[in-house]
Amino acid sequence: MSVTELGLPGLRSAPGADPTRPADPRLIDRFGRVATDLRVSLTDRCNLRCTYCMPAEGLDWTPTDQLLSNDEIVRLVGIAVHSLGIEEVRFTGGEPLLRRGLDSILSQVSALDPRPEISLTTNGIGLARRAEALASVGVDRLNVSLDTLRPERFATITRRDRLTDVLDGMAAAQRAGLGPIKVNTVLLRGVNDDEATELLRFCLDAGYQLRFIEQMPLDAQHGWDRAEMVTAGEILAQLRADFDLVPDTEERGGAPAERWLVSDGHGGHRGSVGVIASVTRPFCAACDRTRLTGDGQLRSCLFARTETDLRALLRGGASDTEIADVWRGAMWAKAAGHGIDDPGFLQPDRPMSAIGG
Repeated sequence: MSVTELGLPGLRSAPGADPTRPADPRLIDRFGRVATDLRVSLTDRCNLRCTYCMPAEGLDWTPTDQLLSNDEIVRLVGIAVHSLGIEEVRFTGGEPLLRRGLDSILSQVSALDPRPEISLTTNGIGLARRAEALASVGVDRLNVSLDTLRPERFATITRRDRLTDVLDGMAAAQRAGLGPIKVNTVLLRGVNDDEATELLRFCLDAGYQLRFIEQMPLDAQHGWDRAEMVTAGEILAQLRADFDLVPDTEERGGAPAERWLVSDGHGGHRGSVGVIASVTRPFCAACDRTRLTGDGQLRSCLFARTETDLRALLRGGASDTEIADVWRGAMWAKAAGHGIDDPGFLQPDRPMSAIGG
């Protein structure tokens, strides 16, 4: 395989590579999509037990020796940025703040040239005391999960009484300059599905950007029921009863959220709200993501049933060039869509906590 010194490396077909794939160094697929956004799960461990994610007793966590080391994570992210055209890196979990050596990983990734945009998705536990440090090591912005503003409901959903900690963490992150803080909310039928308006009003007043996410079939219990899912249509109907929503005309690109501007009643707007309708309004045709699990498995889709083992390549002595070529091949084979509406759809064996959000 040849490598040029200008821009991304050039390509020749590797042994076993699909001969129909163009000689393009980026993470292209057969449907014209280009992955520029890398999601990296740092751990499957979490300090909450959200009912739609995992059982009360938790899960069997991945053994430490099977997780990528800090250096292995940085190496793979470096390959993605230098050789594959990745422009954004989001660190997820589980709960990424539980990852030992997190600050070192972040600072090394922020030192890459070109420097990718760096974000973190967190449940907010412990964020208050770490927000300034995260900003100092290179995090650009945060997504924080928050499904309710009512303490008793928070305890019911997460099985932990930690709402105050999350709210304090969000405020600290905003003060540290990690904005705009994006708030991820899942509405559960009969639990918190009457809070859409309350949550939006809270986020508008605080300067946060709220995004509702349709519940997806990624729970460890495999108990997801489409009929019980609160749909994007229902969410928007609830919001429109109290707010004047105007479609955002800004180009959406590969962003998962459909966005609406919230009118202030005087020709301007107070802020925005988004809805990620992965189930009822899938956006697979514009997907620009590639995913790496905490144990080094490459996934082309959140709902993929197959994975590519990059950890084995790392520990088997593969070169950066060889790893990059395998990564390109895996993404070239990406399916057209997640297939949730297909009669034969099967939920991934791994739960969201192990895949990474």
